[in-house]
Amino acid sequence: MFTGIVTDIGRIRSISPTNRDVRFEIETRFDLATIDIGASISHAGCCLTVVEKGPDWFAVEVSGETLGLTTLGDWQANDPVNLERAAKVGDELGGHIVSGHVDGVGEVVSIASEGGSHRVKIKVPRPLHRFIAPKGSITVNGVSLTVNEVEDDVFGVNLIPHTWDVTTLGTLKVGSRVNLEIDMLARYLARWRETA
Repeated sequence: MFTGIVTDIGRIRSISPTNRDVRFEIETRFDLATIDIGASISHAGCCLTVVEKGPDWFAVEVSGETLGLTTLGDWQANDPVNLERAAKVGDELGGHIVSGHVDGVGEVVSIASEGGSHRVKIKVPRPLHRFIAPKGSITVNGVSLTVNEVEDDVFGVNLIPHTWDVTTLGTLKVGSRVNLEIDMLARYLARWRETA
């Protein structure tokens, strides 16, 4: 489990195919001595398992299915990536409960400055849009955000300068693809309503 609070921006050090899968090596400022082989780390909102590590990098292997259902198939060497280590019991829950399972890929349709902040609007694949509500939570590329408004299959979020500066969201452009994870509570509530 994660909280959607990015704690490092890593960098794709190398990409190498392995049968149907792909191995990514990620440079990080994390203290690798405190990360075990088998640990879960969120990468742009996608939970991946550490399979090897060095002094300032670690490696993960990604299946063809994950590459096809997330933005990870778009990654190139030197790309920045939002990273978050798994939450521990007793940690401060600064964002919301995030599983690290990407529900779909959205597309940025507009970015506008609002004072020092940025209003970003994202188009959501159907039927995922049914799970997004104003003032609810959503994870965009691993970042916990509050939904400001929803218009059919487009939602808007307001990114304060801190979030814009300390995550990869500051590099978004119109047309950028983003990993989305809907609020877990919304998912279960919708399922309950369908079966009630």
